[in-house]
Amino acid sequence: MEGSALLLANRCGLFHLSARRRASYRPAMILREEQTRDRDRVGALHREAFGREHGEVVARLVDDLRRDDPGVLSLVAEEPDQIVGHVMVSRCRLDAPRRLVDVVSLSPLGVAPRWQRRGVGSALVRRGLQELDVRGVPLVFLEGDPRYYSRLGFVPAVAQGFRKPSLRIPDVAFQVVRLSAYEPWMTGTFVYSDTFWRHDCVGLRDPDPENRSY
Repeated sequence: MEGSALLLANRCGLFHLSARRRASYRPAMILREEQTRDRDRVGALHREAFGREHGEVVARLVDDLRRDDPGVLSLVAEEPDQIVGHVMVSRCRLDAPRRLVDVVSLSPLGVAPRWQRRGVGSALVRRGLQELDVRGVPLVFLEGDPRYYSRLGFVPAVAQGFRKPSLRIPDVAFQVVRLSAYEPWMTGTFVYSDTFWRHDCVGLRDPDPENRSY
């Protein structure tokens, strides 16, 4: 599945962002770590951003990632009196030949509808990558639209020697960025945390099982 099909099919909405942009975010916008008082607003943002079909699933995923992963990185974009964007980065594993490697997954990324295509998502991702580099994280994986994430440094992961955790993930959607702590021996299979599997937020679900491409 390619192009617009990728934007529609993922149950958790991980491919929702378009590569097109209308304007950059305003300098007055604050990018900061999520605080406890933000949680209800973050949940409401994802319900609005991902719509009726996927929004509740994404909001529950975010809640459980907070609970299950004490080291989660959760960033918000804040305008006066409102949260307009949110990104979450949680710990996963790379099953490398030498040993298991602690890596992360960037998911989900949500932006309030009227703030989309204004650079909010890109700003959150860039800030997240900066913080992860400081923390010594070697690799950041995601499932997403390559037209969008390639501008932020992500490249096709399969071509870099990484294996998908599920055949239901299209090769074009499985992407990675290597940070300063990366070493050449770090190859192998990317493994999501149990939280993603519990919410069925890995790969695409085919509504027509007779029309499979894998």
